[in-house]
Formats: sequence, C-alpha cells, structure tokens
Amino acid sequence: MKKRTVVLAFILMLVAVGSLAAQQYYIPLISKGFQHQFWQAVKQGAEQAAKDLGVTITFEGPETEAMVDKQIDMLAAALAKNPSAIGFAALDSKAAIPYLQQAKAKKIPVIAFDSGVDSDIPLTTCATDNVAAAAYAADKMAELIGGSGEIAVVVHDQTSRTGIDRRDGFVNRIKSKYPKITIVTVQYGGGDQLKSTDLTKAIIQSHPNLKGIFGANEGSAIGVLNGVKEMGKVGKIVVIGYDSGAQQIAAIRSGEMAGAITQNPVGIGYQVVVSAVKALKGEKLPKFVDTGFYWYDKTNINDPKIQAVLYQ
Repeated sequence: MKKRTVVLAFILMLVAVGSLAAQQYYIPLISKGFQHQFWQAVKQGAEQAAKDLGVTITFEGPETEAMVDKQIDMLAAALAKNPSAIGFAALDSKAAIPYLQQAKAKKIPVIAFDSGVDSDIPLTTCATDNVAAAAYAADKMAELIGGSGEIAVVVHDQTSRTGIDRRDGFVNRIKSKYPKITIVTVQYGGGDQLKSTDLTKAIIQSHPNLKGIFGANEGSAIGVLNGVKEMGKVGKIVVIGYDSGAQQIAAIRSGEMAGAITQNPVGIGYQVVVSAVKALKGEKLPKFVDTGFYWYDKTNINDPKIQAVLYQ
C-alpha cells in the first residue's frame, strides 16, 4: 500500500512540475498595430490560448502600421527579456531579420503570424493564405463589374508580406484571367483611413471611367469607401474590402461596399501561442499554418459560420 502511495505521489509531483514549467513559459507577441479591430481579435485568440495552455503572454504593437522603427524597438525590447519564445507579425519583412538572428542565436523559437518574413528563422507562420484570398477578391471584382473596365487597388504597404501578397494575389489574378480589365494604378495608404481616402479621391479624379476599387486591409477599405462617398460615386464604383470591423460590416449591410474577405483573426492568435508551446516542447511544426478565409457580402453576412469570424 505504501509503495502505491509513493508512486502516486511521484506522479502528482511530475504533473505539478510539468504544470509549473508551462506556467513559466513567457511568450511576447509583437503585432503590426493596435488601431484596427483585427488586431484586437488576434489578441483575444492569443489570450484564450494562453489561458487554455497555462502560459504567460504579452501582446503589443505600434499605434499605426506605418511605424516600422517603433515595432523593431518593441521586438528588441522583447528579446532583451529572454522570453521562452516570441510571436512576430512583421511590418517590414527585411528590417527585422537582424533581431530574428539574435533570437536564433539565443535559441528562442520564433513564430511568425499574419505576415511572414523573408527568412527561414520563424519555425512556422500562422496566417491567412493572402495570395489565394486576394485572388478570390479579384474574381469577385471581375464578376461584379461584368468582366471588363478600369479598376484600382489601394494597399496598406509594400514592405510587409500581407501587403505584398494581397497586392500580387489580386493583380496577378486580374492580369492572368481577365484581359478586358485594366488596373490603372496601385497606391499605398499605410492602412490609414484618411490617407487612403485622399488617395481614392485622387484616383477617381484621374480616372473618371473607374468601375471598381479593392482596399487590401481594414483601413484601406474604409478609406476607399469614404473616398467613393465623398466623390458621390456610391453605386457607380464597386468597392471590395479585406478584413471586417464595424464600419465595413455596416457598409456591406447597407450595400455601399459590395463585399470583403474576412480572415480568422481569433484563430490566428490562438495558433501562434499553440505553435510556440509546441516548439518549446520540441514538436515539429509545418512551415505554414493556414487559418482560412471567407468571402462575405449581403447574401451571407448573417450565416453563423461568417458571424463567427467577423470582428467588430
């Protein structure tokens, strides 16, 4: 009987030690920003995973997605704390590489999320397949404008993988599949609504026959919508967005925006933490964790499957 008691006590001690080790995992997540509801949803998913797995996380990002230097400072500060692992969504896919090399030298696992980097240091990237999602948006644009005419694209940046992949996914699909559609310009608004609004107005003034505009993230899409409104072109120019948020959802319900691609930001945040813990336990990770995407418009916005991935 004593032997069984000793064995049981030993097992309980191992469980307690394992639990303590998990509690001691510290995983900072550095996002691309805080100003969009998308990032708050990613944070929500990460916090839920941390609770489920019994680890400690922090989640921060610069005030805007134009603040590359501030994000790099945040990454440097996080690495200086010698975390167990780190999650990183790069604003500039090249600028962060020296710091990721520091992480590798310290044997700190790096998990990329939302936006990958031009490096093989991250063990995996938890994100939407942005090329495929933007290509799908291009198909929808072609359908809605009747397969011909002039369109434009407003992207958040040309340095992050999301900006590059969404631009290229959309542009390349139009060029390869729709010869009667001309992309008159691709502009970059930093994901800022006001800047994207001004860009949109200038595009419309320069191209009076424009039939559609694609906004490649939440801020871009709202800026495009506002520019179309201010130029009195609602109903005349098809607006397609990316992400969701309260303003986009309201615009789609009203018909001012034709539709948008929504990601699964809660799932992205959750998978970052799950992947980090797996890495710390020595488990092998795939190079890409595809968290999925959906097209939503007036016809399916109330579908429970769509409602589950909208963030507002």
